[in-house]
Amino acid sequence: MNRSSLISAPISREMEEFRKLFGSSLSSSNLLLQEVIEHIRQKNGKMMRPMLVLLAAKLLGGVRPATLYAAVSLELLHTASLVHDDVVDDSTERRGQLSVNALFNNKVAVLTGDFLLATSLIQASQTKNLAIIDLISGLGQDLADGELLQLSNVSNQSFSEEVYFDVIRKKTAALFASCTKAGALSVGADEAKTEVLRRFGEYIGLCFQVKDDIFDYYESKQIGKPTGNDMLEGKLTLPVLYALNSTHDERATLLARRVKAGQATAEEIGELIAFTKEHGGIEYAWRTMDVLRAKALDLLEGVPAGEVKEALTAYIDYVVERDK
Repeated sequence: MNRSSLISAPISREMEEFRKLFGSSLSSSNLLLQEVIEHIRQKNGKMMRPMLVLLAAKLLGGVRPATLYAAVSLELLHTASLVHDDVVDDSTERRGQLSVNALFNNKVAVLTGDFLLATSLIQASQTKNLAIIDLISGLGQDLADGELLQLSNVSNQSFSEEVYFDVIRKKTAALFASCTKAGALSVGADEAKTEVLRRFGEYIGLCFQVKDDIFDYYESKQIGKPTGNDMLEGKLTLPVLYALNSTHDERATLLARRVKAGQATAEEIGELIAFTKEHGGIEYAWRTMDVLRAKALDLLEGVPAGEVKEALTAYIDYVVERDK
């Protein structure tokens, strides 16, 4: 059985229920809005985050209606954040297709993101679980806070790994942590079990972002963004931070500061990427993911063997080893 099948096997029936509920939550009589939604749904992806919600619930007893509503709410919030992020970053592609702002315009994209966000909160209310509603509301704050922290860090002249992890903990890991925590809350898990699952999700999210950042150092049509896109936006991620801090190279430091100031040319970005690769930045990022994966797997040590544990193990392996 391949990794994708291992992940989905314990929740195949529940995922069908999720897809029906997710689809019904996105219907609108507004023709323009429906056109935008259909465009977004063409690239829904593997629905990895909803699967994580369902697996967490399944691990602790079984998927309930509140679990499904929480999964839909979180996926809608995630989608809304992506639509808004593309406007903020002036991105023209998302998952290999035109972004909403590129195909329509910024106004349509912002308003569509607002609609998705509002729909997410409606679905959260359907859980009838105040703890889940609080969790999802707080997540919306964290996602925005993380993006603002990332923007403010562009003007910071230091090359801090600590700040980097603060950013990705809020802008990416918080979503995965909320998925596992929501799954636990939906089945009435106690505080200790809920916290273990929250931490498991956080480690997955950290791995996910580090791997995404590695992709930025290579050309790939599958990924849907050009090499060095993060640097074009003034962002310095873990591989280059390691290379800069471990060498203190004057030329690379100058280039990095030009990146942060938005002044670097394509050639200079290419030079900094090559420097990062030559000085072990990619290998360091891989080692970091291996440490995070090991911490996540340690949290599953007390979980009885079975297909759900196997699915969660396959899940984090997939996140670390995926090629897009």
